[in-house]
Amino acid sequence: MAPRISPERRACAVCVVGGPTVVLDIGGLRLVTDPTFDEAGEHGYLTKTAGPAVHEDELAPVDAVLVSHDLHPDNLDVRGRAFALASSLVLTGPASARRLGHPARGLAVWESVELPRPGGDTVTVHAVPAQHGPDDGERDEQNQVNCEVTGFVLSGTGLPTVYVSGDNASVGVVAEIARRMPPVDIAVLFMGGARVPVRSRNRPLTLTAERASAAASVLGSPLVVPAHCDSWAHFTEDRADIDRAFDDAGLSARLRSAENGVWIDLGSPGPSGADRFAPR
Repeated sequence: MAPRISPERRACAVCVVGGPTVVLDIGGLRLVTDPTFDEAGEHGYLTKTAGPAVHEDELAPVDAVLVSHDLHPDNLDVRGRAFALASSLVLTGPASARRLGHPARGLAVWESVELPRPGGDTVTVHAVPAQHGPDDGERDEQNQVNCEVTGFVLSGTGLPTVYVSGDNASVGVVAEIARRMPPVDIAVLFMGGARVPVRSRNRPLTLTAERASAAASVLGSPLVVPAHCDSWAHFTEDRADIDRAFDDAGLSARLRSAENGVWIDLGSPGPSGADRFAPR
């Protein structure tokens, strides 16, 4: 069995804590996506079916928290919000940053920020678009489907390029990211086919398994890590559906998953950092 999470940084690894919460060690930094650490139970209009596999105190200080959006409890719950606001830096969209306050920094779509790495150099965090529902879904005052959601692309010298989708339901959005960003080596895709009856006529608000396999094909990513596909009752698909869809597409070899709370080590790029990512 792969090692469970610990405070020590790993060379290049991800750990799915549950739901959208993923710990990502890269370039000597530790980043956490969409922290959700509340226990199972009713959370407003959503039902959480399982608590986190890792307690927030086990993560030690993190270098940044990536919040795709702050308005939905399955992406930022009570303990997750406290965890994020106690960190040194939260990266999110502009509207989310205004609501969250310090230490949140809002990044507009295609804007980027550099995070210093231990010993020099940086990890660049790019904000990329995400569409939280169908193309014809109800739009808010910012012309966003459902609400503002931000995805992220991480890159750096000698590092694999990592895409974290956030709550995105559109393969077209993924295609735009593939055109504008460096080739993605590791795609952390929020799947699960989330559906809420009062939103968009109960149509998917996140990637279905079939759309996720299409997104992986568009990206050409050697590795895909499924996230946001468990721990909440409004997900309509699970890991078995994901495995089946990727097998139907002939992409099973790209999937990397593990029990929640267990590290997935992801290898390293070529020695020059210029080659495409080579999985172990």
